[in-house]
Amino acid sequence: MEEEPVPNFAGLDVSLDQTSICVVDDAGAIIRELKVASEPEDLIVALTPYADALERVGLEAGPLCTHLYSKLAEAGLPAICVEVKHMARMLRAQFQNKTDRNDARGLAQMMRAGLFKAVHIKTERSQRLNVLLRTRKVLLSKLLDVEADLRGVLKNFGLKMGKVTPKTFEARVRELASFDPFIAEVVEPVLAARRAMREQFDRLHTLLLKAAKDDPICRRLMTMPGVGAVVALNYRVVVDVPTRFAKSRTVGAHIGLTPRRHQSGELDWTGRISKAGDPMLRASLYEAANVLMTRVTKPTALKSWAMRLAKRRGRKKAVVALARKMAVILHRMWADETDFRWEGQCP
Repeated sequence: MEEEPVPNFAGLDVSLDQTSICVVDDAGAIIRELKVASEPEDLIVALTPYADALERVGLEAGPLCTHLYSKLAEAGLPAICVEVKHMARMLRAQFQNKTDRNDARGLAQMMRAGLFKAVHIKTERSQRLNVLLRTRKVLLSKLLDVEADLRGVLKNFGLKMGKVTPKTFEARVRELASFDPFIAEVVEPVLAARRAMREQFDRLHTLLLKAAKDDPICRRLMTMPGVGAVVALNYRVVVDVPTRFAKSRTVGAHIGLTPRRHQSGELDWTGRISKAGDPMLRASLYEAANVLMTRVTKPTALKSWAMRLAKRRGRKKAVVALARKMAVILHRMWADETDFRWEGQCP
């Protein structure tokens, strides 16, 4: 009768060019250490001799982790992406110099002892939609920077833009800059760059609207008042798989919309929201809550609850609380496959 192989555990400290690998046995003894290129093929070749005995292969969550994790999993290796902050605290407890070799050793020991927090790896569709959301956000940010800079340049000469629309912005800048031929010549290339950025942003925004329209989950989420295509797509990408949250109320904490709490002996205080998780989703939910409170005129228990809270605690706290509650309700709608019920009672 063949003996079962001794369980092995591997830690991968991934950098852009090279990855430090450490393999240990179930007693924590180092079996092998090496460095290879940070490519899936090289990592698979290095770990294949231990594949039958490997129980966990840990790598730090980072820019390359999604790609590496997918390829390692396809090769049948038990890959796990580890939460960065938790891993850093554990590695500091080693009281060793921070080197790639020591980090790989520490990660391998964490895999052996089970002292890690796994990170959810998004599905391929969510990864693709995330690229659309991120690139749109970057382009919008740069576009607003250019417009703000043009306003500032003209303000130096006492010229005020006033209220303009995206379509009238360019004509207004030319009108104000016409007082000086040199200034008019300087702003012209900036306006041309802005025009190109606006066209490409509109193109990406059209793609976003189409993606939300074609996605049944996004269409369901958009039945909630205040939730548009951007918010729905953000929520769909971040949550990704609703079943990974055992309870809907934990979504608020995942996004960073729940207060921090510190309790030790007689000390017990509650602070501001944690702001953990995805900042883009948190910001979009805050905007959605603002829209629900200020622009939605149709009566709903959700808005009534928020308005009562605003009278007691202030508007800003009410908007944050409403954003958190909206996140919880959206998860319940997704999990139960139900649309928003206008006549329903606010939980």
